[in-house]
This record gives sequence, structure tokens and C-alpha cells, in this order.
Amino acid sequence: MLTGRTSQPTGEALHLLWVVFLREPGTTKGARTAEEDASAAVAGDPRLVFRMLQEDDMTRCRGVNAVLWIVVWLLMASPAPEAYSADADKKAENVILRVNGEPIGQESLDKEMARYEGQTAQPEQSPDPAKKEAIRKKVLDGMVDRILLLQESQKLGISVTDAQVDEEMSKFKARFPKPEQFEAILARMKVTEADVRTEYRRRLAIRAVVEREVTPKATVAEADIKVFYEQNPSLFKVPEQVRASHILVKVDQQATDQDKAKAREKILSLKKRVENGEDFATVAKDNSDCPSAAKGGDLDYFQRGQMVASFEEAAFALKPGEMSDVVETQFGYHLIKVADRKEPGDMPFEEMKPTIEEHLKQQKIADMLTAYTAELRSKAKIEEVPSK
Repeated sequence: MLTGRTSQPTGEALHLLWVVFLREPGTTKGARTAEEDASAAVAGDPRLVFRMLQEDDMTRCRGVNAVLWIVVWLLMASPAPEAYSADADKKAENVILRVNGEPIGQESLDKEMARYEGQTAQPEQSPDPAKKEAIRKKVLDGMVDRILLLQESQKLGISVTDAQVDEEMSKFKARFPKPEQFEAILARMKVTEADVRTEYRRRLAIRAVVEREVTPKATVAEADIKVFYEQNPSLFKVPEQVRASHILVKVDQQATDQDKAKAREKILSLKKRVENGEDFATVAKDNSDCPSAAKGGDLDYFQRGQMVASFEEAAFALKPGEMSDVVETQFGYHLIKVADRKEPGDMPFEEMKPTIEEHLKQQKIADMLTAYTAELRSKAKIEEVPSK
């Protein structure tokens, strides 16, 4: 995956791209969608645990303790209801700015700043007072740009149907394992489902403007793709990887010695069955306590640093086709079988070409969006309203 940029778009372009395209982290070619990741999290898929929580893959065997974090992450990574409301600001007496007559109130700005600070600050850490004014300007600029883009959507005759909003809402709700979690997060954020629907309608309108006025002009030459690939070799390094399956007999951390003995006896009996010719995947599917059992214990490819130490050491010591002895981790007892091994190397240019092209295209759209919103600002009547 691409993790760096060769330049930084100015203004609110990157934030607007987030808003406009409703993008999720990790949407490069071959990556799963956020919806698939959320489902995988509930299922205990190891890819998600490492990618989203930056912990070892074996965390998935703890059950779904990480789901709450994932739900919060999804809400933050997805369209959150705008803190400001044009209807509310029209009635407010504390209007601080008008954008072509459209008001922004102080209360709306305060709420938007609180949301921004809540998503960027460290837990229990108050924002640096020295940065308060910079945050205020950044947030207010974003609010102005979104109003301008919404106004432009009306000029262009763009309309968003209820069906489009319904589709986005369905996708959003589907990320939550249970409806109650969706409702609880809304309650915590002090917003309603109607607020979320309104925000989707706004963002779909903005996205339509960008896709019509900006995106078609953002083209990437193959020479630029090649240059990026050659100038950023570290982004395309592939470490040593193994593809392994495992069988887990789970042992609770508070288990008694007797419970541990029973679990070890069970894993040894499963090991003997495999050694006597039974298919490893079948035994895993029928007996493993890990969610990967549904896939015959398959954990796909992983590199060093993604598993707990004892599991990783055993897996990387095996040759393709070999099965380990019993391996103990904090999750219980494992049998590990390696199916394949990949030596370290470089990802081929042709394989990475579509990903690089998409990266450069989004970067170009961000730059062009900065220019586009600057042009809208130059034609707009933006008035500061003196405080009373």
C-alpha cells in the first residue's frame, strides 16, 4: 500500500476529498472495503486486527472485544453529521459569517471544532491553546468550502434522490454488527439518524459536483507513474512471508491447571489425527476455536511482526507442507501448518501500476479541488458579521 506523498495539496482539499468520495482507509486495488473489514472484524479475521488495530493477528482469537473500537473508527472514517445546520443558523442571532447569504453561526463552528479536536487530539489531552486559532481557521474554511460546493451543486441542477441516500445509509448501517451499536454511537455523538441522512445527502451532492467539474480533468501520464515507482522504492518492498493455517484449542487466561491439561490433551489428539492422514483443513474446520476455522484454519500470508512471538517463531521455522509441534500462546494451544513461503523482494511495476495511478490521480484531484474551491471563493460574497 502507498503510505507516502510526494507533495501535499493545499487548503482543505484532502478533507474535501474525504467528504466528497466517502472514502475509507485501505481502498487500493486488491484491498477490502470498509464494509468487508467490519464483517471480517466480527468474524475474527486476522487481516483486520493487524491492519486496523496494529496489533498481532492472533488478537482475533480474543473474540470481538475490539468491535467497539472498530465501530468508533468506522464512524470517524465515515460521514459524520455536520455540526452546523443552515436552518438552525438562519434562526440564530450569533451569526459570524455569511457565504453568499448563507449563515454560519458561532454555535455551529464551536460544535465542528469540538468534533475536529475530539478526532485529532490524544485521549484526555486538551488541544494546545496556541493552536486554537489555527484549528478555528481550518474548520471554518472547511465549512465555507462545503457551503460553496453545495451552492454550486444547486446551480448545476444536481439533485440527490432518496434512493441514493437509502443506499448509503444501508451500507453505513451494515458496518455495525448490531443495530443497537449504531444507535449507541449516534447517541454518544449526540446526533440522530436524520442528521446522518442529511449529511449523506449533502456529501453526495458535493461528490457529484467534483465528479462532474474536477475528476474528468485529472489524468495521469504513464511516465509519471513510472517516475513515482522508481523514486519510491521503499514503498514497494515485500518482506519475507509465509502462508499458514492453524488449529487452536482455546484456553482462558484464568483457566485452572485441570482445564489446561484437558486442552493440551485435545490438541495432542488432533495432532495425532493429522499425522495419521486426516486432512489438516478438515480437522481445523471441525475443531478449531479460532474464527479462521471456517476457512480450514487458513490465515493467508503474513510477515514477521504480525503474530505473537511464539506463533511467529514456529511458523517461520517450518517449510511448506510441514506441521509444527504444539505451540502455546496466551490464546491457548496451536498446531501450525505452512502452505507456502515468499522470499523478500520488490512488487513488480505492472502489478503496482493501477495502485500508483489511483494514488497520483487522487493527489491531482486534491490539487485541482483546491484550485476549484479557490475560484468559487473568488466569486463568492463572504462576509464576516461583527459580534454584537
